[in-house]
Amino acid sequence: MKNEINIIFKHLGKLFTVKAREGQTLLQVVHENSIPLEGACEGNLACSTCHVVCDKSIFRENEISDKENDLLDLAYGLRPTSRLGCQVKVRDFMDNKIFEIPKATRNMAVDGYKPSHH
Repeated sequence: MKNEINIIFKHLGKLFTVKAREGQTLLQVVHENSIPLEGACEGNLACSTCHVVCDKSIFRENEISDKENDLLDLAYGLRPTSRLGCQVKVRDFMDNKIFEIPKATRNMAVDGYKPSHH
């Protein structure tokens, strides 16, 4: 069994501490725990609605693909440590680290639409 990691999400000043399994994406973790992060394309690297801001101590710029970088340019509130939650896999060095969820998204399909988790 893969290790369980404590992941902390910050949204609108509130902290959500959840258990995640190593290898899950951050998008999968938030959807399993009913944390408000959109993910309109359901993790298919086709939007920027799962934008998160990583803790500076774990940000790994060399893991960002060109496609993710292009989509991040569309993200609301972009910061130097921004990533797409569908592309960040949980690893042991993320234990007790904070990922901030911006207060808004730019959903090009339908503003405010939130797909249900499958």
